[in-house]
Amino acid sequence: MLKLKRYLLVAKPGIIFGNLVATGGGFLLASQGQVDWLLLAITVLGISLVVASGCAVNNCIDRDIDRRMKRTRNRVTVTGEISVTAALAHGFVLGVAGFSLLAWQTNAVTVFFAAFGYVIYVGAYSLWMKRKSVYGTLVGSLSGAVPPVVGYCAVSGQFDAQAGILLLMFCLWQMPHSYAIAIYRYRDYEAAGIPVLPVVSGVMKTKRHIALYILAFLPAALALVIGGHVGMAYLAVAAVTSIWWLVLALRGYRVGIDETRWARQVFAFSIVTITALSIAMAVDVHQPVTSLAML
Repeated sequence: MLKLKRYLLVAKPGIIFGNLVATGGGFLLASQGQVDWLLLAITVLGISLVVASGCAVNNCIDRDIDRRMKRTRNRVTVTGEISVTAALAHGFVLGVAGFSLLAWQTNAVTVFFAAFGYVIYVGAYSLWMKRKSVYGTLVGSLSGAVPPVVGYCAVSGQFDAQAGILLLMFCLWQMPHSYAIAIYRYRDYEAAGIPVLPVVSGVMKTKRHIALYILAFLPAALALVIGGHVGMAYLAVAAVTSIWWLVLALRGYRVGIDETRWARQVFAFSIVTITALSIAMAVDVHQPVTSLAML
């Protein structure tokens, strides 16, 4: 059992679960109430395996960084509970299985976006931008925004305006989410020499970026309503969660605020926001009104 556990841990199950919810939201949004449950299960399983593969490879790449960070120094690739060779082989098998499932049961567009997210995460982000540039967070946000698009395209078979909104929306969400982590884990990133925004440009500038990205996220989240695929329930959830998230972000400007505690709150509510929106877009689906769909 302990041997199996290390193979689970190297795949970062928490990240897999978060992406599973987003993938399901995109899939059910595109389904518009006509759900192919088998296709949903295969799509979710396929992208989960692809994400798990990327996480396993990322753990191998980052082991030198991870041993310098308090929150990651006990990862199995750092402690030696699993060898780099075994972790890479595990990642390879997971990736082959995931892409094979998607290629078998979905379509070329879905496979393309799964591969796009994988290459961005493992290649552009993990191997290069994370270590070299303050823009690594922005590059990484592209891969983090892929799962809902994969879910959507598995049904639609095309990258249309709604899929574009999902990509933009989840990209914008990733930024304040990641910046909040960078603030409350400031010492870890500083010790590892990772050029995240608060380390490079200071916490105050990062606070401004958090507020601005949330401000940009709000209209992107509301834009799904324009196509008529979601209704007023989704609109209400999107408006309330996004506005409250922005209010919470603006509290960071209070004099004497505990910045670590505040950043944790912003991070925690980012999870609440995107989970609520993923569920709302899955539940409050509508056939598009012709006049709106033509916009």
